Amino acid sequence: SEAEALLRRARSIDEASLGAGHPTVATDLNNLAQVLSDLHQLAEAEQLMGRSLAINQALFGATHPKVASVLSNLAQLLQDTGRFAEAEPLMHQALEIAEATFGPLHPRVAIALNNLAQLLQATGRLEEAEPLMRRALAIDEASFGAEHPTVATDLSNLAGLLRETDRLSEAEPLMRRALEINEAAFGENHPAV
Repeated sequence: SEAEALLRRARSIDEASLGAGHPTVATDLNNLAQVLSDLHQLAEAEQLMGRSLAINQALFGATHPKVASVLSNLAQLLQDTGRFAEAEPLMHQALEIAEATFGPLHPRVAIALNNLAQLLQATGRLEEAEPLMRRALAIDEASFGAEHPTVATDLSNLAGLLRETDRLSEAEPLMRRALEINEAAFGENHPAV
């Protein structure tokens, strides 16, 4: 709630001094929407994300990374409210923008792949989700190294999908590896462990 008040104030100042269509205002709107989403004020969060998306598209075009970021955030909000059919095309669009902008092996692509895979998993489309998770894991291992906490998250995501498909013997070593990475990175008493 403290963050919400500060972000509302920042947005108000920026809108008054820079104008309602300024990129800083778009960032303010997106940041405020993220906090409102965390506070379960989803209708207002969705409206602010839509406004941020419109500003970014008008300023930078439909294929800019800032547009992809807001698309991804909006898709996450839609997914969190069970609106999977609305979220999926936004996630595909964010992935396409990331691949076109950064190349197919960039960590931003891995994030978009994981987001889409999580949605597919939530809708029971596990066969479609698995290759996306495996691709994200390969990108993150190549980008950050095999012992990075982001890799541990990828391993946990993939292990959860494998567990869901009753492939426990495949899931267990991934879970163990994720645990080892997180213990080495954060210590034995960290919430990630």
